[in-house]
Amino acid sequence: MSKKLLILVDVQNVYYTTKQAYNGRFDYNKFWAEVSNGREVVKAIAYAIDRGDKKQLEFQNILRAIGFEVKLKPFIQRADGSAKGDWDVGITIDALEYANDVDTIVLLSGDGDFDLLVDNLRIKKNKRVEVYGVPQLTANSLISSATEYFPIEHDLLLA
Repeated sequence: MSKKLLILVDVQNVYYTTKQAYNGRFDYNKFWAEVSNGREVVKAIAYAIDRGDKKQLEFQNILRAIGFEVKLKPFIQRADGSAKGDWDVGITIDALEYANDVDTIVLLSGDGDFDLLVDNLRIKKNKRVEVYGVPQLTANSLISSATEYFPIEHDLLLA
Protein backbone atom coordinates (compact mmCIF):
# COMPACT_ATOMS: atom_id res chain seq x y z
CA MET A 1 0.00 0.00 0.00
CA SER A 2 1.21 3.50 -0.80
CA LYS A 3 2.68 5.18 2.26
CA LYS A 4 2.52 8.98 1.69
CA LEU A 5 -0.89 10.63 1.54
CA LEU A 6 -2.44 13.87 0.40
CA ILE A 7 -6.02 14.26 1.69
CA LEU A 8 -8.36 16.76 0.02
CA VAL A 9 -11.85 17.30 1.44
CA ASP A 10 -14.69 19.08 -0.34
CA VAL A 11 -16.41 19.94 2.97
CA GLN A 12 -19.64 21.29 1.44
CA ASN A 13 -20.08 18.21 -0.74
CA VAL A 14 -19.47 15.82 2.16
CA TYR A 15 -21.81 17.78 4.44
CA TYR A 16 -24.73 17.97 2.02
CA THR A 17 -24.44 14.43 0.63
CA THR A 18 -24.25 12.75 4.06
CA LYS A 19 -27.14 14.91 5.27
CA GLN A 20 -29.26 14.13 2.20
CA ALA A 21 -28.53 10.41 2.07
CA TYR A 22 -28.42 9.55 5.78
CA ASN A 23 -29.63 12.65 7.62
CA GLY A 24 -26.29 12.31 9.39
CA ARG A 25 -22.88 13.93 9.69
CA PHE A 26 -19.49 12.66 8.55
CA ASP A 27 -17.07 11.51 11.26
CA TYR A 28 -13.74 13.13 10.34
CA ASN A 29 -11.92 11.52 13.28
CA LYS A 30 -13.00 8.02 12.26
CA PHE A 31 -12.13 8.76 8.63
CA TRP A 32 -8.65 10.07 9.57
CA ALA A 33 -7.94 6.97 11.68
CA GLU A 34 -9.05 4.69 8.84
CA VAL A 35 -7.25 6.40 5.99
CA SER A 36 -3.99 7.14 7.82
CA ASN A 37 -3.61 3.67 9.33
CA GLY A 38 -0.06 2.60 8.45
CA ARG A 39 0.43 5.62 6.18
CA GLU A 40 1.91 9.10 6.57
CA VAL A 41 -0.33 12.10 5.95
CA VAL A 42 1.98 14.57 4.20
CA LYS A 43 -0.75 17.19 3.74
CA ALA A 44 -4.46 17.29 4.50
CA ILE A 45 -6.64 20.18 3.40
CA ALA A 46 -10.32 20.77 4.10
CA TYR A 47 -11.99 23.31 1.81
CA ALA A 48 -14.93 25.08 3.39
CA ILE A 49 -17.17 28.12 3.12
CA ASP A 50 -16.86 30.79 5.79
CA ARG A 51 -20.19 32.08 7.04
CA GLY A 52 -18.56 33.31 10.24
CA ASP A 53 -21.01 31.59 12.59
CA LYS A 54 -19.98 30.05 15.93
CA LYS A 55 -20.86 26.43 15.08
CA GLN A 56 -18.87 26.62 11.88
CA LEU A 57 -15.85 28.08 13.68
CA GLU A 58 -16.01 25.21 16.20
CA PHE A 59 -16.18 22.70 13.34
CA GLN A 60 -13.17 24.31 11.62
CA ASN A 61 -11.21 24.11 14.89
CA ILE A 62 -12.08 20.40 15.19
CA LEU A 63 -10.75 19.84 11.67
CA ARG A 64 -7.52 21.68 12.56
CA ALA A 65 -7.14 19.62 15.74
CA ILE A 66 -7.44 16.40 13.70
CA GLY A 67 -4.66 17.58 11.38
CA PHE A 68 -6.34 19.40 8.51
CA GLU A 69 -5.32 22.74 7.13
CA VAL A 70 -8.63 24.57 6.66
CA LYS A 71 -8.98 26.78 3.61
CA LEU A 72 -11.94 29.13 3.64
CA LYS A 73 -13.82 31.06 1.00
CA PRO A 74 -16.38 33.69 1.87
CA PHE A 75 -20.02 32.71 1.56
CA ILE A 76 -21.52 34.66 -1.34
CA GLN A 77 -25.27 35.11 -1.59
CA ARG A 78 -26.39 36.06 -5.10
CA ALA A 79 -29.20 38.51 -5.82
CA ASP A 80 -31.43 35.62 -6.98
CA GLY A 81 -31.06 33.91 -3.59
CA SER A 82 -28.66 31.20 -4.77
CA ALA A 83 -25.26 30.83 -3.14
CA LYS A 84 -21.74 30.48 -4.46
CA GLY A 85 -19.04 28.56 -2.64
CA ASP A 86 -17.17 26.39 -5.07
CA TRP A 87 -13.67 25.09 -4.28
CA ASP A 88 -13.20 22.91 -7.41
CA VAL A 89 -10.38 25.02 -8.88
CA GLY A 90 -8.59 25.37 -5.52
CA ILE A 91 -8.77 21.62 -4.88
CA THR A 92 -7.48 20.92 -8.39
CA ILE A 93 -4.54 23.33 -8.06
CA ASP A 94 -3.51 21.89 -4.69
CA ALA A 95 -3.86 18.30 -5.94
CA LEU A 96 -1.54 19.01 -8.85
CA GLU A 97 0.87 21.04 -6.68
CA TYR A 98 1.31 18.40 -3.96
CA ALA A 99 1.00 15.26 -6.11
CA ASN A 100 4.77 14.89 -6.54
CA ASP A 101 5.26 14.70 -2.75
CA VAL A 102 2.94 11.72 -2.21
CA ASP A 103 2.07 8.24 -3.48
CA THR A 104 -1.67 8.51 -2.91
CA ILE A 105 -4.24 11.27 -3.16
CA VAL A 106 -7.42 10.79 -1.13
CA LEU A 107 -10.33 12.89 -2.37
CA LEU A 108 -13.51 13.24 -0.34
CA SER A 109 -16.15 14.38 -2.80
CA GLY A 110 -18.86 12.97 -5.00
CA ASP A 111 -18.55 15.81 -7.51
CA GLY A 112 -18.21 14.50 -11.07
CA ASP A 113 -16.27 17.63 -12.04
CA PHE A 114 -13.24 15.98 -10.43
CA ASP A 115 -13.15 13.03 -12.85
CA LEU A 116 -10.71 14.84 -15.18
CA LEU A 117 -8.42 15.69 -12.26
CA VAL A 118 -8.50 12.10 -10.98
CA ASP A 119 -7.73 10.75 -14.46
CA ASN A 120 -4.81 13.19 -14.77
CA LEU A 121 -3.37 12.24 -11.38
CA ARG A 122 -3.73 8.53 -12.07
CA ILE A 123 -2.60 8.41 -15.70
CA LYS A 124 -0.17 11.31 -16.18
CA LYS A 125 1.29 11.48 -12.66
CA ASN A 126 1.02 7.74 -11.95
CA LYS A 127 -0.64 8.28 -8.57
CA ARG A 128 -3.06 6.14 -6.65
CA VAL A 129 -6.31 8.09 -6.19
CA GLU A 130 -8.79 6.99 -3.56
CA VAL A 131 -12.21 8.61 -3.70
CA TYR A 132 -14.64 8.66 -0.78
CA GLY A 133 -18.23 9.62 -1.52
CA VAL A 134 -21.83 8.84 -0.64
CA PRO A 135 -22.72 6.04 -3.10
CA GLN A 136 -26.07 7.32 -4.41
CA LEU A 137 -24.73 10.89 -4.68
CA THR A 138 -21.29 10.25 -6.20
CA ALA A 139 -20.91 10.68 -9.96
CA ASN A 140 -20.30 7.41 -11.80
CA SER A 141 -17.58 9.13 -13.85
CA LEU A 142 -15.70 9.93 -10.62
CA ILE A 143 -16.06 6.39 -9.30
CA SER A 144 -14.77 5.04 -12.65
CA SER A 145 -11.80 7.43 -12.65
CA ALA A 146 -10.61 6.49 -9.14
CA THR A 147 -7.98 3.84 -8.50
CA GLU A 148 -10.27 2.75 -5.67
CA TYR A 149 -13.64 4.02 -4.51
CA PHE A 150 -14.75 3.88 -0.88
CA PRO A 151 -18.44 4.44 -0.13
CA ILE A 152 -19.28 6.76 2.74
CA GLU A 153 -21.81 4.71 4.67
CA HIS A 154 -23.09 4.55 8.25
CA ASP A 155 -19.73 3.36 9.61
CA LEU A 156 -18.19 6.76 8.72
CA LEU A 157 -20.97 8.85 10.27
CA LEU A 158 -21.12 10.35 13.74
CA ALA A 159 -23.14 8.14 16.06
